[in-house]
Amino acid sequence: MSDGESSEYEEVDALDDSDDDFAYENLNVEEFDELDDELLADDDDLESAMRSLRGLTGLDGTMVGGRDTASPEMAASEVTKRPEVMDDFVRNFLVRAGMTSTLEKFETEWYELEATGKLNKDALGPVPDLYNSNQDLNDRLARMRHDLEQARDVAERASGTWDKFRKERDFHRLHHKRIVQEKNKLLADIKRLRKHYAQYEPTIVELKRKYELAMKSKMLTQLESDKMSAKVREFQSAEQKKESAAASKEKKRLAEEARAEKAKKDAMRSATAVAEEKAARASMSMTMTAKNGDAVMKTTLRENPFANVEFDPVSVEHFALEKTFKGHMMSVSNLALHPKKSIVATASDDATWKMWDLPSGDLIMSGDGHKDWVSGVGFNPAGTHLVSTSGDCTVKIWDFKQKRCTVTFAEHGQAVWNACFHDSGDFVASCSLDHSARLWDLQSNRCRMAFRGHVDSVNEVCWQPFTNCLATGSSDKTVSTWDARNGRCAQTFYGHLNSCNHLSFNTKGDKLASCDADGVVKLWDVRMVAELLTVDCGPHPANKVVFDRAGETVAVASDDGTVKCFGADHGEMVAELAGHDDAVQAVAFDPHGKFVVSCGSDATFRLWN
Repeated sequence: MSDGESSEYEEVDALDDSDDDFAYENLNVEEFDELDDELLADDDDLESAMRSLRGLTGLDGTMVGGRDTASPEMAASEVTKRPEVMDDFVRNFLVRAGMTSTLEKFETEWYELEATGKLNKDALGPVPDLYNSNQDLNDRLARMRHDLEQARDVAERASGTWDKFRKERDFHRLHHKRIVQEKNKLLADIKRLRKHYAQYEPTIVELKRKYELAMKSKMLTQLESDKMSAKVREFQSAEQKKESAAASKEKKRLAEEARAEKAKKDAMRSATAVAEEKAARASMSMTMTAKNGDAVMKTTLRENPFANVEFDPVSVEHFALEKTFKGHMMSVSNLALHPKKSIVATASDDATWKMWDLPSGDLIMSGDGHKDWVSGVGFNPAGTHLVSTSGDCTVKIWDFKQKRCTVTFAEHGQAVWNACFHDSGDFVASCSLDHSARLWDLQSNRCRMAFRGHVDSVNEVCWQPFTNCLATGSSDKTVSTWDARNGRCAQTFYGHLNSCNHLSFNTKGDKLASCDADGVVKLWDVRMVAELLTVDCGPHPANKVVFDRAGETVAVASDDGTVKCFGADHGEMVAELAGHDDAVQAVAFDPHGKFVVSCGSDATFRLWN
């Protein structure tokens, strides 16, 4: 090899050793087998082609049989290679061996002899071709060995990668078979359970029907018993009057009867004295309770100021989406309208409540004192306070003047769903997942009463307008009304086939609307304790139901992202307000009948006008 010739070999890694971040693709097992066959066939074809090529040509580029690969024209045009002189051969040898000091001495002595004329170049002669040929062959052999080592390294890594892919293929194939077996087993279990459940379903329906009939019979029996007790008391009173009259007539004739009559009168006077003493004690007890700071609930009937007022019905069929406001980071679970101003309060799963001005949507105030999602909000009748409920099992009262939470009630055992103010503003009723509703006194800041009777979560509570009665809706599929003075259940409405999510009274207080998780809405006559109307708004659950101020239109917040409106008299759909991107959680009519506000799981509340 001459001084100017140089050979550089760059090793190229065909495969990367870092296989940890390799993204495996899910392949079909049959396609993977076909790919194996194709790759094996390609390997066979490549090996056969290489064998045939080696059989036809030699390593030095000559044809088998001793014929030169070059044509006569090419041979004639080749450059004649001159033999290498002895000094160049020695220099190249010393450079190749790395003997630089020897090379310097050789060149010094060579040029000195050549300068003095003592060097006889003719006697030296050229280097025989055999040495050059051997040197070229050694260089080619070294290059081929280096190429062989590279090819062997690449083949070993390719073989390792191939084995890894094959193991992963086998693993995924076994995993796929196991999943298929588990799926078939689950399908068989589901079919068996469905068949087993179908055997008991008629029995369950029949038992439910018998239970409802028994409860209705019990209620009727109780009513008849009360009527008979009243009649018995009337008969006893009449009989006592007759006996008293007979005794007074016999007094003139018989002294004994006079003494007996006198004894009766003395006994009556003593009973009256006892009754008067009990009344005085009760009055003294009430006076002491009032001194302790408890609010007094009025026992006299109050007249509903809207009982004889006729409002214009709200034309919801002409309503359209006016504005969309997004002020919370998570789902807006509930809302409430201010009783006197165009202000709406929203509760959200981001553990905050906020107050907004309508229709501008400007933020007025926000509260972030709860430790979990806020489920309900409500204004007091004067609009100066707000009540909020949360999943942290608390009920909080917020004073707008002081701009802070003034009272926190934490006696519920589980999450609290909603709360509402009494029309006097002195009491708040709340409902909870702990199967109870509670009455809170805002003057003494304590729980005055717990209403227990439901056997599942109490999802909603609301006051009958201008009365001391409240209604509750529960996941046990019933709606009940309660007397807040003594905590007794007055009536229970049966008819829902799924969890009762919400309920509300109309403005006059004579009708009650309730909705359940099947999307069914029912209207009840409170005075007759009878079902008036059933409307199916399903199949999606109905989350909230409200009356308009005229009591002629009912709006339902549905889980399908719409607000459905139907007539309270005929039950026919009159409008469907669609615009939310997710379930509608709550809806409310403006007290003046100008607009409708809704909120949903898409973290927005919307204004319809």
